[in-house]
Amino acid sequence: MTLSARSLLPVNITLGVLLIVLLAVAAGVAYWFRLSPDSSAGRPREILVAGVRAAAQLAAVSVVITWAVTTLAGLVAFLAVMFTVAVGTAGRRLTTNRTWWLTAAPIAAGVVPTVAALLLTGLVPLKGLALVPITGILIGGALTVTVLSGRRALDELEQRRGEVEAAMALGFLDRDARMEIARPAASDALLPGLDQTRTVGLVTLPGAFVGMLLGGASPVMAGAVQLFVLIALMAVQAIAVAVTVELIARGCLFRTDTKSR
Repeated sequence: MTLSARSLLPVNITLGVLLIVLLAVAAGVAYWFRLSPDSSAGRPREILVAGVRAAAQLAAVSVVITWAVTTLAGLVAFLAVMFTVAVGTAGRRLTTNRTWWLTAAPIAAGVVPTVAALLLTGLVPLKGLALVPITGILIGGALTVTVLSGRRALDELEQRRGEVEAAMALGFLDRDARMEIARPAASDALLPGLDQTRTVGLVTLPGAFVGMLLGGASPVMAGAVQLFVLIALMAVQAIAVAVTVELIARGCLFRTDTKSR
């Protein structure tokens, strides 16, 4: 007997109160233990803003999702908004200068070929109900590793500038010297996705698997879809990290204070 979504998580005042409490706990812990990159209270405020934005955005999506998944124009517009927001978010996390828009390259490099392959092979139809969630998962995964790998790479280059200059003095090209420092640190961005794939079914039951079960799919079908999502995510994320590091090593994507040295 299939468990219904309503019985899993009823939408009522109790849920609303619990969400507010959990959001307050997250911000409170970040404030109390000073979980910010500096002495400011920036991170707790970001947590509160993120929670409120998530509520507002999901409410808006609930209103327009029917149009987005039933018309081609709505589908294209919805996917374009998803991609644009991802690029803006990743870019602003890495730099405040004009190079932020280059984060479109690592996000698109993995997502576009994967989605195209799905459509060309007929595994996913050109319908919003199937394409939106899968594309959203892939874009979200690419966004996460682009930010993590980019920040790690830029931080390492800033802290170990002397090693880059020493390598160049030994005859390394600028790109190669920067790559030797940036690549090992950036590769750590792949660890969360790798660990999630290695422990799936043992530690967690991911969203695609649970969602399909709630929708009435068989466990075998739900497992196959989840396996595809996890492996596709690893491919997308590996490509995103590789492109991000390449852009940074070549000096295309940089922080103003680092570039000016």
